[in-house]
Amino acid sequence: MSQSQNQGPGTGPQHDRDRPAGSGTALSEAYDTALLDLDGVVYAGGEAIVHAVESLTAARDGGMHLAYVTNNALRTPDAVAEHLTELGVPAEAADVITSAQAVARLMADQLPAGSRVLVVGGEGLRVALRERGLVPVESADDDPVAVVQGYGGPELAWGRFAEASYAVARGLPWYASNTDLTIPGARGIAPGNGAAVEVVRIATGAEPQVAGKPLPPMHRETVLRTGARRPLVVGDRLDTDIEGAFNGSVDSLLVLTGVTDAAGLLAAEPRHRPTYVDRDLRGLLTGQPEVVAEGEAFRCGGWTAAVRDGEGLVLDGDGDPLDGLRALCGAAWTFAGGGAFGPDTGKAVARLGL
Repeated sequence: MSQSQNQGPGTGPQHDRDRPAGSGTALSEAYDTALLDLDGVVYAGGEAIVHAVESLTAARDGGMHLAYVTNNALRTPDAVAEHLTELGVPAEAADVITSAQAVARLMADQLPAGSRVLVVGGEGLRVALRERGLVPVESADDDPVAVVQGYGGPELAWGRFAEASYAVARGLPWYASNTDLTIPGARGIAPGNGAAVEVVRIATGAEPQVAGKPLPPMHRETVLRTGARRPLVVGDRLDTDIEGAFNGSVDSLLVLTGVTDAAGLLAAEPRHRPTYVDRDLRGLLTGQPEVVAEGEAFRCGGWTAAVRDGEGLVLDGDGDPLDGLRALCGAAWTFAGGGAFGPDTGKAVARLGL
């Protein structure tokens, strides 16, 4: 995807982002395709996140193409599409791009056709490998030529990590669909595939090749499968969704329905700073307010934020708490420059109730 194809209202030199961007047009009209993360954005566990179904329906009815881009390699695209449809968001398998597909393509580019691969993960990973002409096996003694690890769900047996460790310790190339340390669910935050990858890394001292967000193989897979010209990445994680958008020079919308909270957003280093910030997927259906610099302060809506000597990050005014958060982003990101904002943000965030 070339830079000329990525132009949207918020697109600019992303390494210079010092505040969330504004948009006078609803995001669903300003961009042709939403590249939506799933866990923590569309659903948590088996349940739709509040406002997700009606927001996606309205965006699609308005002409926006919806594609679902997930680092979760557990389920097949068919199963994900069926789940979305059951939740009230009609989807086809072709609308779903998974890290299992990305890692399978990466492996197929490096391994001979018909290679046997030890799989630690779920059915989504096995199906993706077969589609690329690779043969999944279950044991380090089944003569694999490589190992691949993807999220296998809470029922994945501990012995699977032992099999992976035996094979990797023999010098076999090791791949991982993604390294998200956590995954949001209906009951809270649970260990993700990154935590499982750490188990094998500690046992072997090896390092895997990783395909998922925010790395180039996932961006490549998404571009090839969607053909998007003016995409908007929509996610809840700074270190995968937003960084992946940054790496691909694509605009992004952070929603606060998953992993990232207000304090984490304010501390974001440049590659983790989203173009836009909103509570949930209703943000697709509206424009975004401007964050205006006023001397050393930043104003959004009825709020003004600044970093003051002896006081740190301060917030004055009232109004929509999201406008206050946007103003705080302007103050914190500008102060931090090319780094992460270090001073305490708790008092300012507490004023917003976020």
